[in-house]
Amino acid sequence: MTDAGGGTISARPDDRTASALRFGVELIAWVATPWALAGHSWVLAALSVVLLIGLPTCFSTPGDKAHVIIAVPGRVTILLVLLQLAAAVASSWLAWPAWAATVVTLLAATTLVTERPRWRWLASGGASARPRG
Repeated sequence: MTDAGGGTISARPDDRTASALRFGVELIAWVATPWALAGHSWVLAALSVVLLIGLPTCFSTPGDKAHVIIAVPGRVTILLVLLQLAAAVASSWLAWPAWAATVVTLLAATTLVTERPRWRWLASGGASARPRG
């Protein structure tokens, strides 16, 4: 398939499994990060939730989400996912017992592997060429 400029448009990869894992890690980040920060500052704890939920809600790549508020390149979407993964892992090690943090770390590592096809597609610019239906 080609776009109007003659460039190739790649189809968006099926990411249902990656999406479920990604959402699980996001939920963990939303819980573990304020939990880890609450002992230092309730303001930072609240701000972390606003940032971790608000940034991916406001900034998204056209074609990757059905509703885009502020369009960003695929690389930004990848960085936002990495932020969620890092927050989940780091915060779980700070706030929870080692066994729970180990589970979170394994979940995040699995998410990294399952995200690769989507990230290749996002990085290639495929997201800007074709809206998701």
